[in-house]
Amino acid sequence: MAVALLGGALLSPVGPAHAAPPEPGQSVAQGKNWTVRPVADGYQVTLRLDAPAPMRNALPLIAVNGEPVGVATQSADQRTVSLVSADPSLLQAKNVELVWSGDLGRNDGKKSKSLAGGATTDKDWLKAPLGPKLAVDPGATGKYAVETAEYNLGDQAVYLPGLGEKSEVVGKVYSPKGAAGKRPLVIFLHGRHSVCYGDATEEPTKPWPCAKGEKPIPSYKGYDGPAKALASNGYQVVSISANAINAYDGGVFDTGAQARAELILDHLDLWKKWSTVGGGPFGKKFVGKVDLNNIGLMGHSRGGEGVARAAVLNADRGGKYGIRAVLPLAPTDFARATVPGVAMSVILPYCDGDVSDLQGQKFYDDTRYSVTGDAATRSTVTVLGANHNFFNTEWTPGQSVAPSNDDWFSDNDKAAPCGAKYAGRLTPKQQQAVGTAYVAGFFRLQLGHETKLLPLLDGSNAHPASAGKAVVRVVSQAPVASRRDVNKLDAALPKGSVTGSAKAVVCGGVDEATQRAAAVPACLKTDNGSDSPHWVTAYLASKTPTTAVTKVTWTGKNGVVRIKLSAYQRDVRRYSALTFRATPDPSGAPKTDLSVRVVDGHGRKAVVPVSAVSDALLRMPGAHDSGLPKNLLRTVRIPTSSLKGIDLRDVRAIELATDKVASGSVFVSDLAFATAGLGLSAPSTLPQVSASNVGKIQEGNSGVKNVDFWVTLSRPSIRPITVYAEANSDSPAVTSIAKHLVFKPGQTKQKVTVAVTGNTRDSYDTPFGLVLSVPHDALLGQSIGNAEVIDDDPTPTLTIGSATAAENAGTIKFPLKLSAPSDKFVWIGADLKSGTAVIRKDFSAPDDDGTQDPITSVYGQIEPGQTAADIEVKLIDDKVKEPTETFGVTVVSVEGVDYKVPVTLTGTITDND
Repeated sequence: MAVALLGGALLSPVGPAHAAPPEPGQSVAQGKNWTVRPVADGYQVTLRLDAPAPMRNALPLIAVNGEPVGVATQSADQRTVSLVSADPSLLQAKNVELVWSGDLGRNDGKKSKSLAGGATTDKDWLKAPLGPKLAVDPGATGKYAVETAEYNLGDQAVYLPGLGEKSEVVGKVYSPKGAAGKRPLVIFLHGRHSVCYGDATEEPTKPWPCAKGEKPIPSYKGYDGPAKALASNGYQVVSISANAINAYDGGVFDTGAQARAELILDHLDLWKKWSTVGGGPFGKKFVGKVDLNNIGLMGHSRGGEGVARAAVLNADRGGKYGIRAVLPLAPTDFARATVPGVAMSVILPYCDGDVSDLQGQKFYDDTRYSVTGDAATRSTVTVLGANHNFFNTEWTPGQSVAPSNDDWFSDNDKAAPCGAKYAGRLTPKQQQAVGTAYVAGFFRLQLGHETKLLPLLDGSNAHPASAGKAVVRVVSQAPVASRRDVNKLDAALPKGSVTGSAKAVVCGGVDEATQRAAAVPACLKTDNGSDSPHWVTAYLASKTPTTAVTKVTWTGKNGVVRIKLSAYQRDVRRYSALTFRATPDPSGAPKTDLSVRVVDGHGRKAVVPVSAVSDALLRMPGAHDSGLPKNLLRTVRIPTSSLKGIDLRDVRAIELATDKVASGSVFVSDLAFATAGLGLSAPSTLPQVSASNVGKIQEGNSGVKNVDFWVTLSRPSIRPITVYAEANSDSPAVTSIAKHLVFKPGQTKQKVTVAVTGNTRDSYDTPFGLVLSVPHDALLGQSIGNAEVIDDDPTPTLTIGSATAAENAGTIKFPLKLSAPSDKFVWIGADLKSGTAVIRKDFSAPDDDGTQDPITSVYGQIEPGQTAADIEVKLIDDKVKEPTETFGVTVVSVEGVDYKVPVTLTGTITDND
């Protein structure tokens, strides 16, 4: 599997903002299990599935004629998916199917060339260096024996406001046997997976709890490796179950992030009790054994977004618990949240076939400068050859108790770079070993302050022995106390900074058909933005700008990009390395190079080729298909000890020289001097920025009604605070907006107005939200403000009549009449039944071609704005004199108006012979 769509308008959480009303007389497209029909807001596609849709972390999409249309809404039983689109060409549908955002852009191992038309770099990455050996192996077993226990307080033990449902409270506990005193606590949260397995002995009435005959899938038991590695080194680990959230999160606007955060904090509330006064399933066993002021959170997939939200929610609630380290593992990031103040590492599996756009990269990108003076450290860990599922043994074939799969699938198992049998692909056990090393290593570093583990995550790519052959690349932002930012490279350089054959421009985003207008030019062109994790747009924040970087291009070997250091930046003796992020432009050669020249006050230069210290300018593996190769910025790290012959007390400039290759193009970002450090990590005390709920809004009969959301700060700030705000809706009555809000010092309240246009026709009620994202110098409090436009017009009544026609009339038409026009599409489904007239002898469904079993279903539709239509049945003319005959048309379903079914109509056929 490969490319996640996650780009542009296709990822609006709801339908279009201004769908053109359908023209009168437009017909319906339909197939065996799908329909496309006009509605007031555009064109509704509905697909009914033979079996419940699989539970995945990627977004469900509907594809029409092989092309994805947008994100689908799933029914509670997972058997129906639907969406509304503004595209009238959908009425030409020949095929409708459910696909996933992780399955697009596939060539299934067929040969394909890169964007540049050149060879791939697969062979280079098969022999890529692993990095220096790490002195301490975090994947190794520690000195403590590990004992395990479980608790189960019931399938519906706690109510989650963010879900609107009750959840189970179930966990597996890993403890260091014999460890004295309070131990750091690490909570693991799995991602979105199927919730039950087995054969139900009775029809399920709701998705959770499991029906009789079924068992809950124990996804929470799938992280024994890192849990035991941590526990054996003195940590208390609890892995919790979130099946109820997985069962219901398709029906909540934020896809379940808030509910997952609430569940984590509910478990922490229990552990506060169990570790202080005791009780519950453990009695006094854990009293005095758990340090609730030193907590880490690991979340896999949608659980990754959940733990990120939990850290912020905990801070919003006054920092009740000492959450100091957050590790999103192959995470989703649908809302562009930030995680300031808390140490963070994001693990990105290169062969992720579920969240395959690696959108979790944005947690790093969006947080790294989101708070002035942020003292925490953060990193990303890209693991080549790793897929999405195999970090969890309960999601791994041959290890799980329930059915599971390799989320990266291909018709060619040997296809580079992610085929199951390709030399660079990790086996499940190899992948789990890597996960264990980096998960355990991160928490031991941040919660246990084991500084020998700093090289694991500081960008120097020190390699733990237990990670085996895995090629891993780390990008790190050192804490502010041990970092000097020279230039973020996200804004235009001063005039005169670029000379010779070089050019430098600021860019952000990707240029594709669905890309929205951006503040800066797109960095690259692509037919699917999921190959560019930094720049693909997010589901709930599709208009929020993505990471801005500098694009350097050159056509000769005399180009120079010169970044000058100000007087206070020049003494860099205390820093161990010069660092920046870089990656080649995919439209250029697969391998390129630059020289980095560090210039002192006497004009002396220390020169280091990028290729001598990093493979950041080597294109990542994969041909141009399946969302590969990824365009990921990677670390260029030059030890200051290697900068011979210059005065490190007086560094005046850093130059990027194009003297190595005659022409090329690269992206660069985040130029800094740094020394690895632990930093300071604790729940943030920043002001909280929140969006108000508007509640229900009466549509009105005419004119435009302004609906006011209030975006507020919990307290005034001494520095400016910014946040992005956008609102989308699937109704043309609601105008979409997107704003960048700036709170001046002392200001605590701003109004965001959304226009709602009224009418006098019956319409659907329309829920929508104001989504806040990427705050600067603030936390997200209530990040989504909710509203709903209530249609206040009466529903017209429907009348359906019987019909009479002569057998040579061609059709018999059953009249459909509305008492008034409606904005809704009124749909009537009916079944044919023989009487004295026999199906296929005297009459038939209009689309029955006689080649298979008789089609007995017919339908009628009244277009929005119209008041009349018909259900048509085809008549078969013969030359036989016969009496008047009748047949039945039983109306079995009506949508768009209130109408009691079933109702049987009579069709009368008169003879003309």
